[in-house]
Amino acid sequence: MNEAMISVEEARARILDAISRLPPETKPLEDALGQVLAEDVSSPLTIPPRDNTSMDGYAVRAADTEDSSQASPRELRVIGEVAAGYTYDGELQPGSAVRIMTGAPIPAGADAVVPFEETDEEPGRAFGAFAKGRDHVGVFKTARPGANVRRAGEDVQAGSLVLSAGAQLGAAQLGVLASVGKRTVSVYRRPIVAVLSTGDELLGLDQPYEHGKIYDSNAASIAALISEAGGIPLRLGIARDTVEDLTAKLRHGLGADLLVTSAGVSRGDYDVVKDVLEREGEVDFWTVRMRPGKPLAFGAFPAPDGRRVPHIGLPGNPVSSMVTFELFGRAAIFKLMGKTSWERQTLRVTVEDRVVNDDGRRFLARAIVRQRDGRYFASLTGSQSSGVLTSMALANALVVCPEDVPALESGQEADAIMLGPVTND
Repeated sequence: MNEAMISVEEARARILDAISRLPPETKPLEDALGQVLAEDVSSPLTIPPRDNTSMDGYAVRAADTEDSSQASPRELRVIGEVAAGYTYDGELQPGSAVRIMTGAPIPAGADAVVPFEETDEEPGRAFGAFAKGRDHVGVFKTARPGANVRRAGEDVQAGSLVLSAGAQLGAAQLGVLASVGKRTVSVYRRPIVAVLSTGDELLGLDQPYEHGKIYDSNAASIAALISEAGGIPLRLGIARDTVEDLTAKLRHGLGADLLVTSAGVSRGDYDVVKDVLEREGEVDFWTVRMRPGKPLAFGAFPAPDGRRVPHIGLPGNPVSSMVTFELFGRAAIFKLMGKTSWERQTLRVTVEDRVVNDDGRRFLARAIVRQRDGRYFASLTGSQSSGVLTSMALANALVVCPEDVPALESGQEADAIMLGPVTND
């Protein structure tokens, strides 16, 4: 085990180098939000299949509307109407029009659609009104050929590639796949991430409060961060500070794709995660040049099925635990899911509070970033102690003070890693 402190970048690189993308799975389209496509998808359909209208109005021959105005409308004979999902079987002859609803195919012979607002159509007429005695319409404006017409295939051509393997499936991508009739999709599966808290001082939320004890907040926050990143948390409970209990609990998590523990990785007499990791598995590193979060362990445990289950040992202090997961655990989950980019948005901000950094480590200060007059400003959320979890709850960003900068002064610029949306003053 290498006990030298390493940089944030080196720690992340080692973790990601040791992790491989998970195999694909086939699942219903509606369950694949946020996952990564494992196959190229081509369309069997042309979309739209025929020219259709983008507006409610009248399908016309553009030439029949020349020199139309409200003072001198062109009168056209209404020969029918058509709604989306239906077709008009006839053909427009000179001087005729078909009443048409948005999405309906353009009738043969028509080359433009005049919106209702540019005709003498009475407001509020329902579909089917054509059959109730109105057989002419006055057009108030000259229509250009192609006006308000969506061309066949302007979205998708049959046989064309609509999404490539590696695409992340958001709402629009799922909509595209649905539009070409894709009911199931091959995606890289979501990782199951086992979460284990350690420490004799911890209480589960189902236990009564005791003096000298604290409730386990890390399990709640880390499981939530796993879900936010796209993983599936598997909570293993609390392991006490004995090699036997910790080993037994860890072994329950070896069916997962990633194992995350909190606490037990410092130099204390009761910090047993390192000892168990060295005995049961492998340790790559356990200190990173950052604050909060210096005691971060990474290694792997052998699973009964022959796999090596990567293990990230987070610090026990609640802020340290969340910050280190943000920098390392989130990236690991993204790689397992086949995502190629894990970076959060980074903004250049003006610091409004002095940020002291006197120990030669990268300091990640919890802050609120606000936008004011087109610029971004960051103010600290209060105490920067790694035990003050409320400072994380108030923050929407981590302001980065580099290792070689002893302090960021008020008014100085710095990078801020955004954890949430910017607040507007």
